[in-house]
Amino acid sequence: MFKEFDLSNLENSKELLEKFLDENRKKIDELLRIEDKTYKNFVLPFQEIGESINDFLTPIFHIDSVKNSEITTKVYEECIPVISKYETDISQNENIYSALVDIQSKEKNTLNNIQNKVLENEIRDFKLSGCHLENDKKKRLEEISLRLSELSHKFSQNLLNATNAFEMIIDNFEDVKEIPASDLELAKFEEEGVTKYKFTLQMPSYLAYITYGTSREKREEIYKAYCTRAPENGKIIEELLSLKDEKVKILGFDSYAQYSLATKMASKEEDVIKFLEELGHKAKNRAKEELEEIKEIALKDGITDFKSFDMSYYSEKLKMAQYDFDEEYFRPYFEQQSVLDGFFDFLHQMFNVKFTKVNTPAWDEKVKVYDLSEDGKTIARIYIDLEARKDKRGGAWMNNWHSHYKTSNGEIKLPTAYIVCNFPQSTNETPSLLRHSDVVTLFHEMGHALHHLLSKIEEPFVSGISGVAWDTVEFPSQFLEYFSYDKDVLKLFAKHYITKEVLDDESIDKIIKAKNFQSSLATLRQVEFALFDFKLYQKLYRSEEEIQDLLDSIRNEFAVMIPPKYNKFQNGFSHIFSGGYAAGYYSYKWAEVLSADAFYMFIDSGNIFNKELGIKYKETILSQGGSYDMDKLFFNFAQREPSVDSLLKIDGIIS
Repeated sequence: MFKEFDLSNLENSKELLEKFLDENRKKIDELLRIEDKTYKNFVLPFQEIGESINDFLTPIFHIDSVKNSEITTKVYEECIPVISKYETDISQNENIYSALVDIQSKEKNTLNNIQNKVLENEIRDFKLSGCHLENDKKKRLEEISLRLSELSHKFSQNLLNATNAFEMIIDNFEDVKEIPASDLELAKFEEEGVTKYKFTLQMPSYLAYITYGTSREKREEIYKAYCTRAPENGKIIEELLSLKDEKVKILGFDSYAQYSLATKMASKEEDVIKFLEELGHKAKNRAKEELEEIKEIALKDGITDFKSFDMSYYSEKLKMAQYDFDEEYFRPYFEQQSVLDGFFDFLHQMFNVKFTKVNTPAWDEKVKVYDLSEDGKTIARIYIDLEARKDKRGGAWMNNWHSHYKTSNGEIKLPTAYIVCNFPQSTNETPSLLRHSDVVTLFHEMGHALHHLLSKIEEPFVSGISGVAWDTVEFPSQFLEYFSYDKDVLKLFAKHYITKEVLDDESIDKIIKAKNFQSSLATLRQVEFALFDFKLYQKLYRSEEEIQDLLDSIRNEFAVMIPPKYNKFQNGFSHIFSGGYAAGYYSYKWAEVLSADAFYMFIDSGNIFNKELGIKYKETILSQGGSYDMDKLFFNFAQREPSVDSLLKIDGIIS
């Protein structure tokens, strides 16, 4: 029913991949020899070939992110040129393109909407890959694609290496006295009979010191190390931008931003800029007030020259003063397994989906695997890898492995996915105790996973998250996040890991009230990132200096706190330089309009556990995958267009 995760032959991946792709080429040649090509005898098996590549490659690329080593990096780098060449060959194969166009013209009126969507997407993507171009231009596109893949991986690897290279050793307890006991325990070590504390740039460790570290000097040391990581990425960015610009010019676009929008819900560059600037301007005045509140707290410590490395520390103190809210107080109530069990209970109540733990191989002993079922019928599998490790890439993400679809011989294939986070580690003495912000992250990534795993679409190219426009793919993840702030939802799992006492109403109210703490500052931060990303791709910026000037100009208009000159945020902006968000980071805010509006429907219904509405959401949004454009699916769910005011209200920016 499900393929097991098995990389026992990892070192031979390149040879196995070459053999596998050669077999696929033969299968495609056989398809092309069919005289009377139809959707059934050509498009269906063509999709299955594409799906088989995901099946083969996903674990190989995934392991490099979650169990990084010299071997995984070597294998990744060996496989990249092989798959890049194959994908380029296929995407520029005029015979496949012509066959698809021919099938569309002959069968458009007899195919269903979903089948037509597959054809529309494929024909569009063949055009975007340069299938219609002369051979010399195709050859150049192939070279560019390979180099872009290599550079993206190098960017990510540089960042991981720099993250792992830094250690800050502290032997003075006065410098760590405010750090929560659980974080301090992880940092503590003995050397020559002296107790010392080690802090790294791994996110849980970095956050512990930048948020609670007493020494201002040490806070600057770790902040500076974090925001100056991988300076060599500056030159990689220059080359990435140059190649992407060359690529889209060959394809006939004025800019990479214009090219990016060809596959998104937003259709005009000016619409994206206008949307982001409107959000930024509406949030800025309140953000200035939020910053002044932090500075007032810092002033009590005699800090008259408030700096970026003071933000987290004094924000935490302000949060305590305003809401008596201390993230650390809640951690004993958010034990990892308790959170998962309660979360699964909630998802069963809302969407009629049950999670059952299964014993099957994974890449680390702490990975948990669950089968999903509806009314007793198994429908999907999920791998959940939550704890930080030195060999794991930072951040949190969902990775789809298999899609739900129907094969050409009528067999239903079931979907699988991975969720990866970097939460505090468990030890022999202490389980993994999460912050509420970690709980929010878990809900977010599960939103992505459910979008993929609950698909009922039978065409793999538009099933689950496949075929979903990039600027709406965050909708289901952000939508699920909102429930992590609901009192009744939290009571399902907020239980003290020792006493089993449920978190009291007063404490939960603090979490809810603190939700919009500094929401305007957070909005401005996202606007800054998104505008930098989008404008960076509207024209060619050739040098590190030009790129910095662009970032500075955006900060001058929207940021209320300008970081120090040494801050090179862009060198760590992996979302757009080694992820899929180039000229698309605005998607987070764009999709948030949909998610906030959808969540308001549950609020307005008077019942957060509105199962009827939950099932409707599952059936009209989640189960439909990428089979229809999201604006249409949203209208089917809400029976109206989304409103940006819902987002501003839910963030407390307007009332």
